[in-house]
This record gives sequence, C-alpha cells and structure tokens, in this order.
Amino acid sequence: MDNCIFCKIINGDAPCYKIYEDDYVLAFLDISKDCYGHTLVIPKKHCESVLDCDETSLYSVISAVKKIANHYVNSCGFKGVNIINASGEEAQQTISHLHFHILPRTDKNEYNAFPTLCGTIAPFEQQLEHLKLPN
Repeated sequence: MDNCIFCKIINGDAPCYKIYEDDYVLAFLDISKDCYGHTLVIPKKHCESVLDCDETSLYSVISAVKKIANHYVNSCGFKGVNIINASGEEAQQTISHLHFHILPRTDKNEYNAFPTLCGTIAPFEQQLEHLKLPN
C-alpha cells in the first residue's frame, strides 16, 4: 500500500530500529517511546488487521511475537511482557496494517497497560447466545 507507513518501512522507504526480521515478518521499536523496548511486530504482506489476514502471515507474526517475547524475558532481563493488538477502528487501531505491540515489563506496577473498563450487566447466558460459534 502506497500510503501505509508500515509498508514504507518494509520497503526501506522509511527508517526503523529493527529488532527482528525474517521472510514474512518485521519487528522494530515503536517511535512513540511509550515504554522502554516498546516493539511492533508486523507482517511484510499488507493486511489491515487480524480480521483480514491470511493464516500464513498471521501464524508467522504470532510466532515472531512469541520468539521476541521469550528473548526479552530469557535474555534481556525483563520479567514479563504485555502483548496487545487492536483490530479495527472501533477497537482503537490507528494504523491500518496488522501489528502487535510487545511491551516488556520489569515490574507489575511500572505502568498500567490495561484500561479500566466499565463492565457489563448482560447475563452470561445472553452473551453466550450472541457470541457462541456454531458447530
């Protein structure tokens, strides 16, 4: 995609601080600098989100996420990671190219990576009827 910043990074038309790369995936530091080591993992093949990504690209991305997360914990001294994805504008996805955020953690109180949600009063039975996959 011509106007996609992540595609520009993949094509070498925009710079990045590369953490990992293979034939299907690129991982680099997020320029937002929200936290130390904030990493984005993206497929090299353009897709907008988890919802439209082909299975090979999605598998490759999630495998890379696991590899990088394990490296951060086992080799870089972090104690855990948050892995975050937003799929769709309503889910607060701001760049229309599939990406996963890896946020390395040294302490559980370092920052809050989860929003405080307002909850639901809908009974579980109602939710189940609406959400359950058919056999």
